[in-house]
Amino acid sequence: MPRALLLLALLTPLSTPAEVLTIPVGQQGDTHQPLPVRGQTQRAVLDRFGLADKEHPAVGKPPITRWDYREFSVYFESGVVVDSVLHHQPRNPIQPPASAPQHEESP
Repeated sequence: MPRALLLLALLTPLSTPAEVLTIPVGQQGDTHQPLPVRGQTQRAVLDRFGLADKEHPAVGKPPITRWDYREFSVYFESGVVVDSVLHHQPRNPIQPPASAPQHEESP
């Protein structure tokens, strides 16, 4: 009898109301943005897109290197492009709050 109750308890669905959250992801940038393609060499990327804003050192085995440009990042394995990724571009960038004017205290 206890096994039957345990089995019944395990099979009874636990229904709890769930709240659905909708989080706007924004746009992933210009879909027509030219990006380096898989198989290109670092030299070809450098010739076409210029110097990266930041070059990260190689990590892991095989060594993976990342170059960050303003709108995208390029991942290299052994000097050859394995992937290019657009950076997230929010639709409505959050503006920092305007700072309140500061009043000078009089002596």
